[in-house]
Amino acid sequence: MKVYALVGKSGTGKSHRAMVVAYEHGINTLIDDGLLIKDGCKLAGKSAKREATSLQAVKRAIFLDPQHVQEVRKCIERENPPRILILGTSLRMVERIAKALSLPAPCKVIYIEDVATEKEIELAHDLRTNHGMHVIPVPTVEVKKDFPGYLVDPLKYFFVKKNRRRIGEKSIIRPKFSMIGKLLISEHAVSQITSYVVLRIPEVIQVNRIYVKMIEDGVKVQLEITGRYGDYLPDVGKTVYENVHNALENLTGLVVYGVKVVFKSLKH
Repeated sequence: MKVYALVGKSGTGKSHRAMVVAYEHGINTLIDDGLLIKDGCKLAGKSAKREATSLQAVKRAIFLDPQHVQEVRKCIERENPPRILILGTSLRMVERIAKALSLPAPCKVIYIEDVATEKEIELAHDLRTNHGMHVIPVPTVEVKKDFPGYLVDPLKYFFVKKNRRRIGEKSIIRPKFSMIGKLLISEHAVSQITSYVVLRIPEVIQVNRIYVKMIEDGVKVQLEITGRYGDYLPDVGKTVYENVHNALENLTGLVVYGVKVVFKSLKH
């Protein structure tokens, strides 16, 4: 197994460039901020960007937790990739990660200055410093459940090599440790969003009651509604479910674990 290193200071755009760098060097597996990623999918680990403080994030990124190390190491042994790319803020950090995971020392070091212009690095640093924006080289659908309430947004990208165009997706998040203050979403806010969305559906006459249950990493909603007599209720229920589920995930970033629709009455 050959280990490659992508090195750059924090906030210079390493994660943003990681997939392109990996593709250009024939690498399909990488380690970034505590995650083991293959072909754009998370295989193992826990992202450092999910930690509540920057100190905890650093500890997660350099694999100080024995359980974390064991999980990722077993997955690497199972996958046995011929090449692997490790991201780090310094060569020493990459070497430390490689040692913790029982991997060989890096055979090639790529610096962020080699793959990004000075202007691009400055822009990445500004987005990190002033807007708290972090990139994870994994599609949003892959990381959304790992980052409830962290404001997850997709970022499409493409690159061309040997006349082949490849499209991928990364995720932009704003983790807790990079935000000023805290973001709290109350049950009342979830209830208001739900009511607003449901009342815009023509087949719904009235929203009678909404129950919201906030859990550690998401939310469950039950709503009692009055339907319009003559409509096919299973279709109406499906529309209500989809609209509420999509609106809550898009507007709050919370993972919606359930939307229960109860028809209490019907009206002409």
